[in-house]
Amino acid sequence: MGRTGTTRRGALLAAGAAAGGLLTACSGDDRDGSDGPTSAAAVRAAKALKAKSADTRRELLRRYDAVLERHPDQTALLAPLRGAVAQHVTALSPPPPPPEEGASAKPSASASPSLSAPVSPTAAPSSGPSLGAAAGDTGNGGPTPSVSADPVTAVKALAAAERRAADAHAEALVHAPPELARLLASLAAAGAAHAYLLTEGSPS
Repeated sequence: MGRTGTTRRGALLAAGAAAGGLLTACSGDDRDGSDGPTSAAAVRAAKALKAKSADTRRELLRRYDAVLERHPDQTALLAPLRGAVAQHVTALSPPPPPPEEGASAKPSASASPSLSAPVSPTAAPSSGPSLGAAAGDTGNGGPTPSVSADPVTAVKALAAAERRAADAHAEALVHAPPELARLLASLAAAGAAHAYLLTEGSPS
């Protein structure tokens, strides 16, 4: 039974990683996914859907960081899932504009090391380096979500947030052009897998 559970968990994590790979491969293309010409209105609509999806992932990332800060003992369960969500945020976010010629380089607020990993000093030694490498554009910029003092309740709330995000992506893909619809479908699938893993692996 334990072996079956481990195999299922590995398969679901692989599915989430595959979703991140698809997002990364397609994130630089702002077309609607079709080969024909598209109207400016269609392009704007697709960009708006993509931006909304990025905001959904950022909010989810803030929730992961808040739970990790309150319950660093849940790092083993949450860190891989948090890392996948961070990759989704990076892939959905528009690339930064190239620096103007002759302009001096200035550090970006979004590149601050404190934004690339959960802020808990306790969790940093075990999860900081691996999360920071994949985080990129994170959930900075919004209010810190409230987290229950009970780890069971906190993880269950995180699973519910993953389900809500998956539902939002599934609803949005109905109105999306083909390429973006595939990305949103991948996000919805990853969210469903994460919710299952959070439920299966929640502390007892």
